[in-house]
Amino acid sequence: MSDFQHQAIRLTAQQQPLTWLEELRNKATDDWLAQPWPTRKTEHWKYTPMQSLHKTILYTWGATASQTLDKALQNELIPMDAFQLVFVNGVFDPAHSSKLPESVVHFSQANAEQQELINKYLGKIVEGEQHLFATLNDAWLDDGVLIHVPRNQQLEKPIYIVNVVTAVKAVNNQRVLIVLDENSRADIVEHYFSSADVQNGFVNSLTEIHIGDNANLHHYRLNLEEEHALHIGAVHVDLQRNARLRGFALALGSSLMRVDYQLNHRGQGAELDLQGIYLPRNQQVVDYHTNICHWVPHCTSNEVFRGIVSDSAQAIFNGRIYIHKDAQKTLAELSNKNMLTSSKAEVNTKPELEIYADDVKCAHGATISQLNANARYYLQSRGLSRAEADVMLSFGFINELLEQIAQPVVHDYLQPRLAKLFGRDNSLIAASALAELTDD
Repeated sequence: MSDFQHQAIRLTAQQQPLTWLEELRNKATDDWLAQPWPTRKTEHWKYTPMQSLHKTILYTWGATASQTLDKALQNELIPMDAFQLVFVNGVFDPAHSSKLPESVVHFSQANAEQQELINKYLGKIVEGEQHLFATLNDAWLDDGVLIHVPRNQQLEKPIYIVNVVTAVKAVNNQRVLIVLDENSRADIVEHYFSSADVQNGFVNSLTEIHIGDNANLHHYRLNLEEEHALHIGAVHVDLQRNARLRGFALALGSSLMRVDYQLNHRGQGAELDLQGIYLPRNQQVVDYHTNICHWVPHCTSNEVFRGIVSDSAQAIFNGRIYIHKDAQKTLAELSNKNMLTSSKAEVNTKPELEIYADDVKCAHGATISQLNANARYYLQSRGLSRAEADVMLSFGFINELLEQIAQPVVHDYLQPRLAKLFGRDNSLIAASALAELTDD
């Protein structure tokens, strides 16, 4: 058992949890202390550098409730017409949050009916034994957000959940429970970002999603924190009969950025489309682990992740599709493409297919490459420098996925920021210019 595990449990003594959540917390506490700490020999953690987390001292919980967004951070919000919930260092900021509909409520303000719904799904979608930090999230659980869309209803506006971290030595435990009943629909954006100061806290986030029969969810998870941040998160989803999920994930990288996706096809006819982009630079780390389980027949999954790794950064992608023996007529595809723009950049990718049914159509693949020399030559023949051509090709590598974002405001927010990011990628431009001089 590690010092980090002991520090984490000591923090629970500083909380005042809701009494109706104590049973879940107590069980998770015991499970957390009983689970072994991951090492390089732990398969799902073998490439994830945990050193930065080992060095972290868990001091206290988030800032005081009086803390609010300053003007600089307000400019980082997505300008969308939505029901907005803002958290600063894990503390709800009512001044910059919207008046919420009845379907969105904090656990601490839930009525008896909502508490019953929370107890029905909370901790039931996630598989805690396989996800160590999901267990920790349960052990730290003192509040959260419930988004419940009743049967045959659609939210009139998207839900926009903002989690902002500033440079404080504090721990944030974020929990979201999304329940879509039969024939309902919702668009939900989770946005994590931070101040430009060097971060020295730790964020542990978990989102559980139940998508009922014939329900439809568009879900976005944007991790845009400062490059020294420590963030471990997860999204766990159950899809029922004819349910549809369209997900988009984006991570810029930090000292440690790990996000797990656990997606379960529980009802026939369910459809999943998950796309992701990761862009670590400098000495940042991004780790995406996805696990799609087909438990029933006639379901469809399409997963596409692309990464550009620069400087001395490291990316890890482990995508797994599991086809149960009863999941006949499954259609599942997984693609992971990576581009390295530096000789010191590193990516470890592992696409997996585990199939126990005999009437399925599945495919998976991964590529690791550098910039296309023919495409570069074409752009240079049109008057661009080699450095400009490399920047354009790099952005084009991910722009295909950006163009498929269904929410226009999210697309319009991300595209210029990422284009600006590539335009200022001095390491890429410098390396290309040096290569150009060397070739000459």
